[in-house]
Amino acid sequence: MSDVTTTDLYEVTMALSYLREDMRAPATFSLFVRDLPPGRGFLVAAGLEPALDFLAGYRVERPDVEAFADALRRPVRDLEPLLGLAFEGEVRAVPEGHAVFAGEPLLEVTAPLPQAQLAETYLLNQVCHQTVVASKAARCVLAAAGRPVVDFSLRRTHGPWAGLQAARLGALAGFAGTSNVAAATALGIPASGTMAHSYVEAFPGEEDAFRAFARCHPGPVTFLVDTYDTVAGVEVAARVLKELGRGPGCAVRLDSGDLEALARRARAVLDAAGLTDVLIVASGGLDEYGVDRLVRAGAPIDVYAVGTRVGVAADAPYLDAAYKLVEYDGRPMMKLSSAKVTAPGRKQVFRRAGQPDVVALWQEEPPESARPLLRTVMRGGRRTGAPDHWRDARERLRADLAALPAAARGIDGPEPVRPVVSPALRELTARVRAGLEARFLREPADADTGVADTGVPASPPAGRG
Repeated sequence: MSDVTTTDLYEVTMALSYLREDMRAPATFSLFVRDLPPGRGFLVAAGLEPALDFLAGYRVERPDVEAFADALRRPVRDLEPLLGLAFEGEVRAVPEGHAVFAGEPLLEVTAPLPQAQLAETYLLNQVCHQTVVASKAARCVLAAAGRPVVDFSLRRTHGPWAGLQAARLGALAGFAGTSNVAAATALGIPASGTMAHSYVEAFPGEEDAFRAFARCHPGPVTFLVDTYDTVAGVEVAARVLKELGRGPGCAVRLDSGDLEALARRARAVLDAAGLTDVLIVASGGLDEYGVDRLVRAGAPIDVYAVGTRVGVAADAPYLDAAYKLVEYDGRPMMKLSSAKVTAPGRKQVFRRAGQPDVVALWQEEPPESARPLLRTVMRGGRRTGAPDHWRDARERLRADLAALPAAARGIDGPEPVRPVVSPALRELTARVRAGLEARFLREPADADTGVADTGVPASPPAGRG
């Protein structure tokens, strides 16, 4: 049994029916976010690389068929039409690291209908989870305003694999390192870590603990100073560092209490001891909101370590995302369900400097000075190029964040830039909708509200760039 079975059961039932009905014509599904989570001015596209790995290796084998049959409580022979099915389609996607907005496709899959259908669950899982974590990590980097940020999330992420993803996404967002040894080794991310309170507690006193730690680690060391009394702990750390001749690269770490006040007192103690080059690291329940408050207050903190709240994207842990059929056998398709209307046809997103993005049809020519975001990353079930590296994604993100309006980058109450819809996409949407309404609706649809069927306004709201 393989990752092929990591899917919702209804994907299997639909794919099996498509095969039995010989519905194998090309279908295009679009994966997009309907609305940004509260408190977000942008999202960071992520999760594409593992999604492509999954599709490149996708093949239904005998154990998978047996698992499907068992789940459906049916004979294995009933599920044998799925045997040998592999992904042979095309993927067009926004490369990881780009800033994206509601209503814009993050990726589009074009493949024979059963193949495209079976990919839905895994793609949504990878793209949605990693996009929300990458987005929160990017906001931490913005909040830190140039100070290093380190990932401490592994112990409370939703499983070891999620912890590995969080470390990679933090690096993609601009973090300086991770406490996760497996991620550091596998992905080439700098490893970072200090000591726990239990280490200090195991010794007769803080001085014994700090000296033992320094004997074991000849390079720069970081002492955790808040096991008992924080200021006293800083004083002990300063004495030990000074007597051992340690300074540059060393640090004290604050993990609890009023971090602003304690950082000021710690800085005063260190400076009075002549240890002006010893850094202060802060951790303990921090995310972009806590980091932003400390930076704005001018707290003398040099490095921020963020963990639980970032690794699980605590304040916005999911996306209102969808994977919807937009074309089948050359015919544009759309959904009319209330509040879940989709726009038909394959799409492209054009990015323009200083202006909102344009969501357009795939074949459209770009507006003047615009560049397309979606690239063809898989054709015939194979990647069109080498796998992307998180360092490449980080450079894209740096450029995109620098180009965003300040209001969209804000930590509290950000204002997202809403993309607009091209005239050609708007015309196609109206035409397909009218045809569907004539065929299927008993009552006329609600009057046009001025909002395009992609969920994207025809023009950006006033004051939002």
